[in-house]
Amino acid sequence: MHNRRQFLRLGGLATAASLWPFGRLSASTDGDCTLIPSETAGPFPLDLSENEFYFRQDVREDRDGVQLNLKLRITGTDNCEPMSNVRVNIWHCDKDGNYSGYGSETGLTYLRGYQIADENGEVEFITIFPGWYPGRTCHIHFQVYVNSSYAAISQLTWEQDIKNELYAEHADIYTAGTDPVSPGSDGIFADGYAFQTATLTPNTDTGGYDAFLELSVQGSGTATGYLEMEAAKRFDLGQNFPNPADDFTSIPFTLLQEADVTLEVYALNGSRLFNSTTSHYQTGSHTINLKRTDGPFPSGNHILQLRVRTNGKDHTAFRMMYWK
Repeated sequence: MHNRRQFLRLGGLATAASLWPFGRLSASTDGDCTLIPSETAGPFPLDLSENEFYFRQDVREDRDGVQLNLKLRITGTDNCEPMSNVRVNIWHCDKDGNYSGYGSETGLTYLRGYQIADENGEVEFITIFPGWYPGRTCHIHFQVYVNSSYAAISQLTWEQDIKNELYAEHADIYTAGTDPVSPGSDGIFADGYAFQTATLTPNTDTGGYDAFLELSVQGSGTATGYLEMEAAKRFDLGQNFPNPADDFTSIPFTLLQEADVTLEVYALNGSRLFNSTTSHYQTGSHTINLKRTDGPFPSGNHILQLRVRTNGKDHTAFRMMYWK
């Protein structure tokens, strides 16, 4: 029996597109997308893919702070098109400058999580506005994991006056006061931070803020994204059709060698909604049909994962789909 942890090692959380009305902030000039500057992962990266608790949209846990709805849009530098089905990790400190998993916070998991980019190249998180600690300006770490050979690691921040206005307005929460270090005086952003500066807009519904950043990584934006290299040696998972689906959809795949195949469907909160009976397939092209009644499948985005077992080893690939 395959459990949720096995899915989470290569999977992620998909969210419905355009939950919040953000403006566009693009790292592009004259139609050319600019590669996001690479920054240190910091002393607190942890391996987000190894723990099932990180598969989530809401990363706050018990942390106090002003709610921050964070959206990232990922595009490819080759054609400026959305990068779908790439995994995006985020992690940052709490309002007091502490990171989970280290020092006195060992064993804790707050303010860390990952998702999978949807067809628009977008991921969304619910978190808190981070605090700051000596020597660094306020920031959020992120990693865009494209495939086994390439992952972009960087950081985002905000303009000095904007973030300090938030700290001053919520001084009862952010008791350390305003941030004395501006992005321009932070050595990590010494090479410039224009493409790493997120927007910050009040959200009247939550009483918090919305933040948005568009960034580009190496590669070409595609409709189906990238396959894990090891999985690609054994099978190819296509996009389901129709997508969006109403009552019925088909999932195409091609096996390069005969294998036992299982289809799994996951909800946004990481719970498995469907697990097909494992069937043996020969080399070649195949299709698995999925009905709405096989669910429950509520309206919205879901993760389809195909699990292929060959020579005693499991290999997986995933795709986003949308039920109307």
